[in-house]
Amino acid sequence: MKISASPRENVSWSREVFCCHGRCFPWLKTKAQRLHVSNEKNKNITMVSEKNRGKLGIALVGLGAYSENQLAPALLQTKHCYLAGIVTRSSEKAARWKREYDIPDENIYDYDNFDSIRDNRSIDIVYIVLPNAMHEEYVVRAAQAGKHVICEKPMALTVEQCDRMIAACKEARKMLSIGYRLHFEPHNLEMMRIGREEVCGKVVRIKAEHGMSDTQGWRIDKALAGGGPLMDVGIYCVQACRYVTGLEPIAVEATETPKTKPEKFRDVEEGLNWTMEFPGGIIAECRTSYSEKQNLLRIEAENGWAELSPAFPYSGIKGKTSGGDLKFPQVNQQALQMDDFALAIKTSRPTPVSGEMGRQDVKILQAIYRAMETGQRVEI
Repeated sequence: MKISASPRENVSWSREVFCCHGRCFPWLKTKAQRLHVSNEKNKNITMVSEKNRGKLGIALVGLGAYSENQLAPALLQTKHCYLAGIVTRSSEKAARWKREYDIPDENIYDYDNFDSIRDNRSIDIVYIVLPNAMHEEYVVRAAQAGKHVICEKPMALTVEQCDRMIAACKEARKMLSIGYRLHFEPHNLEMMRIGREEVCGKVVRIKAEHGMSDTQGWRIDKALAGGGPLMDVGIYCVQACRYVTGLEPIAVEATETPKTKPEKFRDVEEGLNWTMEFPGGIIAECRTSYSEKQNLLRIEAENGWAELSPAFPYSGIKGKTSGGDLKFPQVNQQALQMDDFALAIKTSRPTPVSGEMGRQDVKILQAIYRAMETGQRVEI
């Protein structure tokens, strides 16, 4: 039997054979096909090399701006983990990420075949970078697939969702961490030390503000986000007040700010001001907005003060105290965050940013919204 193809120069015989009805015929492969196979083998070799160096593979679920601009570049700088896979519904993004990050075909998933990630031994950690309302589903599915999980903040929309996420990870004996990058940032770590160790005396008052403008998309869709700026950037203020004191708030009061764009923010708050009462009489005054840029963390204590301005960005954090400027290096916060989780898994130690921490933040967020809606002081 004669098999021919044209053009001749784009055809070669493969050593593989195809057997059918007891007869064997050689496969024909084009140069493009052979190049694809070669590239896929090289990608697999790279993945094996990363594994042999003791790194854990991370798959990013959701390839939005945060994954593209922060997490993926950070994974090029990590020492204990690497970008092993992606999950996306976009064929265009899948092709681009495959090309840019040398991701083999078998490590590229969509939301329909996500559960088959359980069979992929090169993926150890799944990082959920989806709209807030989708966190519960994919954390639970990732845990059931036998993977450790990092979930972006806020952990979920409700405490009940958080409970189910924590339970799923515990049942699967997998670790759950929340993407609180500032717990690994030197300026914020110093603010924790100053507050908790009472370097300037007992903390009396805290000011925390975080706002941004021109927000669009799912972040102003209540069904997906669960609320407005409080669920997005306001949570940084809640976190900051908790980590600089090492205490939990006992009550909150909140007021929604007037809407300058009621049509845009018809379902969610445009801005919100709230106070949190902490044990010992500490008061935290907080603000968040989707129409005003804000970025401040300030501790006022009995014998001095400390301030970060800006406090919460990915880079460019600056600080000063009543005793002088804070001089710390700028770091890749996401790289340090992911490396710490990988080390926690490898050494079987707890993550400092656990699911329980994320659950507590969601509990406080829900209390703030109740206070805003009722106009009443709400105990936590």
